[in-house]
Amino acid sequence: MKPTRFLPVLSLMAAMALTSNGADAPPDPKKAFGRPIVLTPDDKPAFDAPPAGFNVRRKDIPQGRLEMVEYDSKTVGTKRRMQVYTPPGYSKEKSYPVLYLLHGIGGDETEWQRFVTVDAIFDNLIAEKKAVPMIVVMPNGRAQKNDRPEGNIYAAAPAFANFERDLLDDVIPAIAARYEVVKTPEGRALAGLSMGGGQTLNFGLSHLDTFAWIGAFSPAPNTKAPADLLPKPDEAKKHLKLLVLTCGNKDGLINISQGMHAYLKEMQVPHAWHVDGHGHDAAHWGSSLYYFAQNVFR
Repeated sequence: MKPTRFLPVLSLMAAMALTSNGADAPPDPKKAFGRPIVLTPDDKPAFDAPPAGFNVRRKDIPQGRLEMVEYDSKTVGTKRRMQVYTPPGYSKEKSYPVLYLLHGIGGDETEWQRFVTVDAIFDNLIAEKKAVPMIVVMPNGRAQKNDRPEGNIYAAAPAFANFERDLLDDVIPAIAARYEVVKTPEGRALAGLSMGGGQTLNFGLSHLDTFAWIGAFSPAPNTKAPADLLPKPDEAKKHLKLLVLTCGNKDGLINISQGMHAYLKEMQVPHAWHVDGHGHDAAHWGSSLYYFAQNVFR
C-alpha cells in the first residue's frame, strides 16, 4: 500500500510504577500486562505492515550518520548522552526538522536503534523519497544522575516524569546549538514507545507550542488521563499537524490507548488510531515508526 497521510494518532508507553491514567489502573505495572484484552470495532489497522527489509541497511543508497552526543543537563546537574541521526547529505546550509524519539522504561538512548535499526529505516525512506530528510534525536528519558536501566527499573518512574524539563530546557536547546534545525513547532515532532509513549502524550499535548507532530506507540500506565491531557480539545485541533496513536491487539496495555482514542473521538480531535496483530514489542514499534516517519513534516 502506498503510504498516505493519515490523521494524527496517539502512541502507547511502557509500564511505569506511577500512573495517573485512572483509579482502576493497577499499582504494579507488571500486572497491567495481565489485564483482559477487550477489542472494539474501532480497534483495527489503519495501515498495512511494512514491506520486508524496511529496516535492513542497503549498500546501494546514501547513508546518514549516527553519533553519540553529550550535552550539559541543568535539570539533572550532569552531562548526559543522546544518540543522534543526521540524514544523508546533511549540510549546515539548510535547516532540518527534528524528531525526538523516546524509549521505554527498561531502555536508554540506544534502545530505539537496537530494537528497529532507526538509521536504516530513515536511510531507506529518504532514498525512496517517502520521508522528508530529518534529524532524529534519541535521548535518555530517565532524568537522573544514574540514568542506566539497572536494578529496579520501575523505581525510576519519577525520573521519567522529570525528563519533561530536561527535554524542553536542555535537550532541545543543545540540538539547536549543534545542528541546523527548524526552530518552530512545525519543525519538531515527538514520538515514543511504551513509557516513552506515555511521555510523548504527557509532554507533547501539554506543550502544543513546542511540538506539532505527536506519535505514541503502545503508551504505558504513566500516561495521564485523557481529560487531563487535553482539557481544551480545541487547542489540539488548532495546533497539531499530526496525532498518531498505535497499539497491538495482543498488548495487555491496550486499554490505555483505547481510552485515549475514545476521548479523542468524542471530542472530535483528528487522529490516527492503528491496532495491529502484535504485542508490546519491537515489531509493533518498528511498524509504527515506519509509517509515522512518512507522514511527519509534510
